[in-house]
Amino acid sequence: MKIDWAALGSVFGVSLVATVALVGLFTLGIVGLGKQEEAAANGGSATLARTGAYACFALCAAAVSYGIYLIVV
Repeated sequence: MKIDWAALGSVFGVSLVATVALVGLFTLGIVGLGKQEEAAANGGSATLARTGAYACFALCAAAVSYGIYLIVV
């Protein structure tokens, strides 16, 4: 059995980048929700923070759905 180390390294690299990007995007969503609560407590508008947080969560859901699609199909 011969292992293609270049392909294995490529898969590892792409998986690492995708994982870090997805976790970072989810973290931005959580930070956005935190800013929403902070803005509401200070009497400001929280619409932009809420919209950004929901967009981050939607992108996370889309990435996970695409990954499941790639596995199934």
